[in-house]
Amino acid sequence: MSIDVQGPGEAQPDASALDREIVEALADLVKQAGAITQSIAASFGVAPHDLLALFKLDGVLTMKELAQRMSCDASFVTVVADTLEREGLARRAPSQRDRRVKNLLLTPEGIAAKERLMRELATRMPWCTALDDTERQCFLGLLNKMLASSRCGAQIAGKSGLPGRDGTARSE
Repeated sequence: MSIDVQGPGEAQPDASALDREIVEALADLVKQAGAITQSIAASFGVAPHDLLALFKLDGVLTMKELAQRMSCDASFVTVVADTLEREGLARRAPSQRDRRVKNLLLTPEGIAAKERLMRELATRMPWCTALDDTERQCFLGLLNKMLASSRCGAQIAGKSGLPGRDGTARSE
């Protein structure tokens, strides 16, 4: 659903109606992006969370760092790393500083897969296909503004001791 631009003197939708429309549109966008991600993951033969790890893996990362980038428990990254290794997309290596710490890094096949992933995302995500460069810059600016605001709110809520507000998703 979209809101038509109103001319001068025309009635504007009330704030609650506008907020509902924003939530609905955002939910539809997330659903559409999720379906695209599911489709891309299937073409890679992995689960969407494995695809997220491939996207987030940049250079050499410890398993803990990857968990932070994926907003999940470090124990869950072990399952993801197992899959990426089995598919030949990444490998574990002991840290040079602390051999108890395992690093995860992309293999040459993983680097090629990540490049393919980025091309797929760029050709299929709605903001890549429906928006021009100026609109995409504006969209990114708005997303960053909202994310910065929600991070601030989450930090304030976390300091107040509210449960589940630490910004970490749990994967059981």
